[in-house]
Amino acid sequence: MRVTTKAGLLCATILGWVATPVAAQVAEPSQIFVLGTITLTADSDESRGGTTTSVTSDEVLRSNRTSLDDALRVAPGVQVGNTGGSRNERLIHVRGFDRFQVPLSVDGIRVYLPADNRLDYGRFLTPDLAEIQLQKGYVSVLNGPGGMGGAINLVTRQPTQPFEGEARLGIEAGNRGDVTARSGFLSLGTRQQDYWLQGSHMRRDSDGFYLSRDYEPRPQQGAGLRDNSDTDDSRLNLKAGWTPNASDEYVLSYTRQTGSKKAPYNIDQPIRGITDAPGPGQGWQRDWTWPEWDLDSLAFYSYTELGGGYLKTRAYYNRFDNLLSAWDDASHSAQTERRAFDSRYKDRAWGLSLEAGADLGAANTLRGALHYRRDKHRSIQFSQPGLGGGADPTEVSEEKTWSLALENTWQARDDLSVIAGISYDRAEVLKADRTADDAGLPTGSSDAVNWQLAAIWQPDSRGEFHASLSSRTRFPTLFDRYSTRFGSAVPNPDLKSERALNVELGYGGDLGPARIETALFYSKVRDMIQSVPTGELNDEGEALSQSRNVGDGTYKGFEVAASWELDDRFGLVANYTYLHRDISDPIRADYRPTDTPRHSAYLRLDWRAMDNLTISPSVEFSSSRLSESAIQPDDPAQIAYTRMGGFGLANLDAEWQATEQASVVFGIRNLFDRNYQLVEGYPEPGRSFFLTTRVTF
Repeated sequence: MRVTTKAGLLCATILGWVATPVAAQVAEPSQIFVLGTITLTADSDESRGGTTTSVTSDEVLRSNRTSLDDALRVAPGVQVGNTGGSRNERLIHVRGFDRFQVPLSVDGIRVYLPADNRLDYGRFLTPDLAEIQLQKGYVSVLNGPGGMGGAINLVTRQPTQPFEGEARLGIEAGNRGDVTARSGFLSLGTRQQDYWLQGSHMRRDSDGFYLSRDYEPRPQQGAGLRDNSDTDDSRLNLKAGWTPNASDEYVLSYTRQTGSKKAPYNIDQPIRGITDAPGPGQGWQRDWTWPEWDLDSLAFYSYTELGGGYLKTRAYYNRFDNLLSAWDDASHSAQTERRAFDSRYKDRAWGLSLEAGADLGAANTLRGALHYRRDKHRSIQFSQPGLGGGADPTEVSEEKTWSLALENTWQARDDLSVIAGISYDRAEVLKADRTADDAGLPTGSSDAVNWQLAAIWQPDSRGEFHASLSSRTRFPTLFDRYSTRFGSAVPNPDLKSERALNVELGYGGDLGPARIETALFYSKVRDMIQSVPTGELNDEGEALSQSRNVGDGTYKGFEVAASWELDDRFGLVANYTYLHRDISDPIRADYRPTDTPRHSAYLRLDWRAMDNLTISPSVEFSSSRLSESAIQPDDPAQIAYTRMGGFGLANLDAEWQATEQASVVFGIRNLFDRNYQLVEGYPEPGRSFFLTTRVTF
């Protein structure tokens, strides 16, 4: 729903009256829900040998990065992208590894979609987070299966005061001045002698985004507001904690996340009801929407000291309800054609994680972990629902995964730690597309032994040096093995797991007045899983594909990040990442890595213009990247690529500290209204404005 100019002015007036602080309450460690972290040990904040980046709630708020992909796009080693196509999902790549190889967790509990794990990072909001933990390369085996190329964990808050709260209101506007999005956030908490309570709720309702004024209109997409880019997302988080003594803690948590979205069309491909019939190498685009994209999680956390050791537990029950609607044409008004359907996923997961540790003498600390998870996927298809079509037989898939891990930390010297870890992971497919009258597809199991070794040297006043070596596995999803992609793919039940060998050398410390973090990394990936054209066509003339192990890949590069307080008025933050990816297959020589630039950089200056006003210009740079072309080549067995141009984006934000408890953040993104694309046929937002007010109490 579009908001009128008068409504926008009224909202802005209210926001100005409520005015919020931004820098007044940076998320201190005591505000982080510690039991929900994945990299903290029992008594320290060591990262166990890898490179960790933490993005705080203050950093997210000041630049209005309300979704997870946007919040991480300026972090070193991270590249953001877009799937394009009919799903149009936002992506995050960590040193070249994608959403299947870098698990996402909320408070330490993995968000996993049993069917395909095709997470849309644009659906995860950031206002209620204390911090975002990003582990790159080396990830402790104690965190469970996955972690082949890194890990992302969204950590919520816990209170520190007898009563505390925060409220935010925000608006966003496009380059034509129209209000495009509205957001609200409320958090309340209390900490008493032996218990604490925390609750928060947020919502962001967006009409979509405006394209750059440099965009050239065409029949598929006119100037101004991007068609079908509207979204509506919310999240509720409730926690209750019991602290019977100074060390032990027991927490019950409930999170409900709801979302709905549409998917913009490719601006160069035919659209039913809008353009002429497809030409050579083209096909009609799919008319898809997602009225529901909902997640629920009920979890129990505990930490108990046992003599000279400890025991941590996490038990959870997760639900994922998703509705995909396919329409007759781009009007999204009828579902009567054979291609129209409603596809509903009703997924459930149960899991338990145990971690225990104890000191073995003065120099060794041994930790062990056991993870168990069971996923159940139910797929319900309604064909031509506009004609009253009934549901096809419900298809059920089930899978169980477990992992047993050990990790030992040896304090070889006062300034040198050596960490070694090993784990055994196993995944078993119990059912695959089984219905009441059909035994379904063949099932099977996969297992893997993972190992890692790291050394951390901390010489006095010279920072920290680390070196690590790890070998981790990623099991294929049910989607990889069995999905027909609505008739466009051939199943491959015998698909093998991917494995990555990660090597890293890094340093972090103070060099003069600047804080430096840098890492040199190399990864060798075996049996990479890719979608491969089979050379055949389906009944509608579309090229068929299949998930296959295509060969080996190498990801190598380096990253450097620096922060420098020039004086009491100026601060500088900068980072640069170089990433080179390569895929080698003995059968096909035409594979190319897509979606990641070779060079990316970020530079930000914080200028304290007045005691209560900070102005922060910033720039983002990205070199060119390859995108898989939407034009089907003459030979359906071939893959066509398009090179997307590099770009630079200028941003400006400001923070006005109105009172000790209230301040206002306002700014401009894509200041010069640059027209650019991350994937062929899908332009990104042009210039936009934001205003957010915040009150703490």
